[in-house]
Amino acid sequence: MDVFINDIAAFLPNNPVANEDIENVIGKINNLSSKARRIVLKNNQIKTRYYALDPETGSLTHNNAGMTAEAVKKLNPYPGFNTDQIQCLCCGTTTPDLIMPGFGLMVLGELGIPECDAVTTSGICISGMTALKYAFMNVASQMSENAAATGSELASSFFRSNYLTPYINEQDESGLEKKPIRAFDADFLRWMLSDGAGAAFLSNKQNKDHISLKIEWIDHISLAGALDTCMYCGGVKQEDGSIIGWRDTERIDQASKPYRMSVRQDIKLLDKEIVSSMGHVLSRIIEKRSLKPEHIDWFLPHYSSAYFRPKFYDEMKRINFEIPYEKWFTNLSEKGNTGSAAIYIILEEIFHSGKLKKGEKLLCFIPESGRFSHCFMLLTVV
Repeated sequence: MDVFINDIAAFLPNNPVANEDIENVIGKINNLSSKARRIVLKNNQIKTRYYALDPETGSLTHNNAGMTAEAVKKLNPYPGFNTDQIQCLCCGTTTPDLIMPGFGLMVLGELGIPECDAVTTSGICISGMTALKYAFMNVASQMSENAAATGSELASSFFRSNYLTPYINEQDESGLEKKPIRAFDADFLRWMLSDGAGAAFLSNKQNKDHISLKIEWIDHISLAGALDTCMYCGGVKQEDGSIIGWRDTERIDQASKPYRMSVRQDIKLLDKEIVSSMGHVLSRIIEKRSLKPEHIDWFLPHYSSAYFRPKFYDEMKRINFEIPYEKWFTNLSEKGNTGSAAIYIILEEIFHSGKLKKGEKLLCFIPESGRFSHCFMLLTVV
C-alpha cells in the first residue's frame, strides 16, 4: 500500500541565538572563552541556532518530550484534524529525558491523546529516520491508517557549563586553522549541536487540496559490524576501541569516571570513515534501487557541518552519482545541527515553501557517526 507524508511540522524553542551570544546562553567552561569556538564556527558556517535554555539562568525551558509534543500539535494535514486521531506514534531521539520508560511513551503522555501504538527508536541522527521507517511500514502493512513520526533533540542539556564536567583542554589555535577536524571533540560539539523537534504525519491517503510526499523507500545501512564506535555518551572508550558502559563502574579508571555522561567523539575515526562509509552505502543503494542522479530534482542532506559539504559532494562524484549544488537544499546555517530532528526541519521548510512541483523526486540523506550508519530516503511530490 502507498504511504504519503501529508504534513510536516517543526518546533524550535525560544529565540534564535547568534554566534556571538552562544556563550551567554550555554556558559563558559572554567569561566574562560573557548579558543576553538571561532575556528569551529568558521568551518561549520552555522549563523543561528535554538536552545531550550533560559539565557538569564541557563535552566531548561523545555524538556525533550515537551518539545516533541509541540511539534506534533503543529501538524495540520487536513481540516478538522486533531492529535486524538493519531493511531501510531513513533518517536526517535538521541537525548531522551529519562533512561526509562521509553521516550515515545513520554511524548504520548505529554500529548494526552487516547491509547495508540507508541514506539521509541534510539540512536543518534538516524533515530528520527528509524521512527519514520516504523511509521511507514506500519501504514504500508495496514496495521494503522495513519501514523505520526518524530525526531527531536535536547543537545544543549549536555553542553551547559553547569552540567558539563570541565574536561575540554585548551586547543592549539594555529593547528585548528590548518586542520579543523582537530576541533571535532567535545568543544566542537558545544558550538555545533542545538535543540529542536520535528514531526511528520503519514497516511494511506494523499492530500486532496495540496501536495503530499509519497514515500518510495527508506534504506538505512549500518557498518557497525566493521567499524568502531565514534560518537558516544554514557561510557569511556578504551585504547582498543571498545567501550566500557556507565554502569560498569568498577572497570572505569578514577580519572575517567567524571566523563561517563559527557558526549564524546573519536575525531581521527570520524575524519577517516564518515565520507568513505557514505560512498560505500550509497553505492549499494544505487545498485539495489537502480538510482540515477539525473532523476533527482532535490537533494536534502543532513550534515553536521559545512566542513563536510564538499567532501560528500566529491565522494558522490567519485562513485558517478554527482548531484549539482543547485539541487541541494539545507537550512543548517539558520536552524543549526539538530541531530535526529534535522531532516524533519529541512523537510518542513521545503514542504511549505511552495517550491515543490508534482512529480519531483527528493533524495534525503542522513549520516550518523555513532558507529557509522547512513540512511537514504526517496520521496515523490504528488
